[in-house]
Amino acid sequence: MTKVFDVAIIGSGPAGASAAFELAKNGISTVIIEKETLPRYKTCGGGFAYRGRRKMPFDVSSVVEKEFFRVDAFFEKIGVHVVSERKEPIISMVMRDDFDNFLVEKAKEHGITLLENHKLKNITFEDNITLHTTQGDVKTKFVIAADGALSTTAKLTGWEETRLLIPALEYEVEVHPEDFKRLSKSVRLDFDAIPMGYGWCFPKKNHLSIGLASFRRVKVDFKKLYRDYMENILGITEVINEEMHGFQIPVTPRTDGCVRKGVFLVGDAAGFADPLTAEGISNAIFSGIMAAEAIVESELDQQIAEENYNTKLNETLIPELKTGVRLSKLFYENEKIRNFLIKKYGDRICEVMTQILMGERTYPADISKQIKKKLRKAIFS
Repeated sequence: MTKVFDVAIIGSGPAGASAAFELAKNGISTVIIEKETLPRYKTCGGGFAYRGRRKMPFDVSSVVEKEFFRVDAFFEKIGVHVVSERKEPIISMVMRDDFDNFLVEKAKEHGITLLENHKLKNITFEDNITLHTTQGDVKTKFVIAADGALSTTAKLTGWEETRLLIPALEYEVEVHPEDFKRLSKSVRLDFDAIPMGYGWCFPKKNHLSIGLASFRRVKVDFKKLYRDYMENILGITEVINEEMHGFQIPVTPRTDGCVRKGVFLVGDAAGFADPLTAEGISNAIFSGIMAAEAIVESELDQQIAEENYNTKLNETLIPELKTGVRLSKLFYENEKIRNFLIKKYGDRICEVMTQILMGERTYPADISKQIKKKLRKAIFS
């Protein structure tokens, strides 16, 4: 028998679960279609910025592995080390299997349906939208595509690839207790660990998430750089166990829109990870909620819902992302300028980035003008 819902959400990550929660609490019949069984492992650094956590409609502390009130950023080539500190956690560490499942359970409390082990095979568009899955069909008025960077939903709906997807390699690493104690005091970022990117060391409850991401498509030996980073920069003496995961992160938004035919792209499917930090959980949640609000406010009118979603994105998220893209281009493609600015204004830049992570401000719209002004002042003073 074909199942019928007002809204079908493809994917049970933070974007999909947040959209489901928002829809269900407003009385919209909603289904999450998930290709696996929850909880399931999800490759992700698991760093959740306070800007996202502070806007959650419920407490998530039960699935937070560690909270970090300090972030250390290292620029080894120029010998600069900057520190951010706050009274609230700048970054909260989560394991995505527990975190995502928790969010879905919160949505289920409001009556959403979860269909597990349903892999999307095709979509047909007639009077309603029909989702053809491995375990039967689902009819719906709206689809929210929250199925990640490689979104099957977007491909089946006809979107071309216009995002920049960057490569990343991450290991879940169990280390010697002394190394864990030494490295578990703060979040650590190393901007010279890989060309045009950074390395990270994210302490979890009993292990470290260590990884590398390059924000441009560069030909490097990720595995060798990882070993160098772990041994020569982090100084890890003994690895008890490690598990490798490779993945892609979309760090620019789609240029051909994020909604069509009643299908709303959110999170990584839309390309909403932060262009400078690659943190994606916060914007995934924000966009999921925006899509849900757009549908609720439209009273299930497709045209109005699509207009609502575009308006919400263009008033908030898209301008921030565009500014972030410009800043990312400067930061990762112009090492000499970046290093000059870090040497002279490192503490100030670190403070601004912390304010963004905390949700105290967004990327300044006139960032290019500010940087050019500082460069002229530094050169000619």
